[in-house]
Amino acid sequence: MSVISIVYFSATGTTKSLAEAIAAGAGSGAVLVPIEGKQIVEGRFQDEALLAKLSASDAIIFGSPTFMGGVAGQFKAFADATAGIWYQRAWAGKLAGGFTTSGSPSGDKQGTLQYLMTFGMQHGMLWTSQNEISGLFAGVPPDQAVNRLGSYSGVMGQAAPGTPLTAGDLETGRLYGARIAGFLAKG
Repeated sequence: MSVISIVYFSATGTTKSLAEAIAAGAGSGAVLVPIEGKQIVEGRFQDEALLAKLSASDAIIFGSPTFMGGVAGQFKAFADATAGIWYQRAWAGKLAGGFTTSGSPSGDKQGTLQYLMTFGMQHGMLWTSQNEISGLFAGVPPDQAVNRLGSYSGVMGQAAPGTPLTAGDLETGRLYGARIAGFLAKG
């Protein structure tokens, strides 16, 4: 069975809920791998067991809330800690994907997805696009519409502080997880 690791940082639980939806779509091979503040010591991410778990995965999906137009500092500390993995090309050829959330419809989430894509490609990974046409074109109510924010480079979710993601955003995540699992099943 293929292993799909979903590595993410979540400050308020919103990004975590999207990670869980992606895992549900990916199926029994999905593993949630949260980044936590305690793994960052004097500004440096330190968790060799987590990095080894990711290196043993067939696909890695990266997630971070969008803070100030980019990934959260906690995610960036994790990314910086993968330099040795990059040098060894240990993730080259693995499937990759990404997701982000913010409190506003734009929130400059595209910048975060671009960062995650560049990060994966620097590792020699194969980036997986989002394939869902926005349900808004079919007249689906915004809270139910898949890919309502119109992102094809990864999954975007939006929720005001203290409110949950829409059913459509969670379904978009589930479909993305299923897409990546489907590619792995094809071999």
